[in-house]
Amino acid sequence: MFDGQFRTQAEKGLRPIGHSIRKTGITADHLTILGVVMAGAASLAIANGALRLGLLLLVLCAVPDVLDGAVAKASGTASPRGAFFDSVMDRVSDAFLLGGMAWYLSTTNPGRIAVLPLAVLAASLIISYERAKAESLGYDAKGGIMERAERLVLIGLALLFQPAMIVLLWIMLAATVFTAGQRFAKVWKQASATVPPSPAAARLRARRRSRVSRTAARRAQGRATTRERFAGRDRIGTRRRPDAG
Repeated sequence: MFDGQFRTQAEKGLRPIGHSIRKTGITADHLTILGVVMAGAASLAIANGALRLGLLLLVLCAVPDVLDGAVAKASGTASPRGAFFDSVMDRVSDAFLLGGMAWYLSTTNPGRIAVLPLAVLAASLIISYERAKAESLGYDAKGGIMERAERLVLIGLALLFQPAMIVLLWIMLAATVFTAGQRFAKVWKQASATVPPSPAAARLRARRRSRVSRTAARRAQGRATTRERFAGRDRIGTRRRPDAG
């Protein structure tokens, strides 16, 4: 949802900051790595019950995650390699944060509720895969009510209001699964509008084109032979006309 409505405006607002950071020599990759390190530190704090410290580190890890794209564009180093690196590190950060929450719940709540953050992680990986696969096929899978920015906000609220953590995780899981369905339906609709022919139909079409090509070649050859014959007769007639006179 953030990608579709606010990312463009946010990038424009962060552009001057990106230029300022670029002058210090800090690259987009440095910021991406810093974000992952902060996410790892946040996960350790959360796992050990220091939820307020985890919240602070969560906010700090979100800052370089927002700024790395601005720095890359300001320095002219935005590239597919950088986009790939940033996307993979985002998934690593998500695994750290939700893994830390799972560890915390396993020590504070009985039963299997600790699996809940892992279910959120699994669903979030599905929607990330849907987008990556769709874009590799030339389709658009952006959007949905629960993207990464929204997940981070809910994780922050869960850390801030610990008694509501489990309820917020259930909401996050339901919204993430719904987003996966949204993206699946979006790509399915795009792909259905451009369904390629089946292999059998493609082979039949190729055979038809081959037959048409052979027929056209035979006709062209026949016309060429006919022209050659008439040309030969004209030459013979021309040689005989002086004798006839």
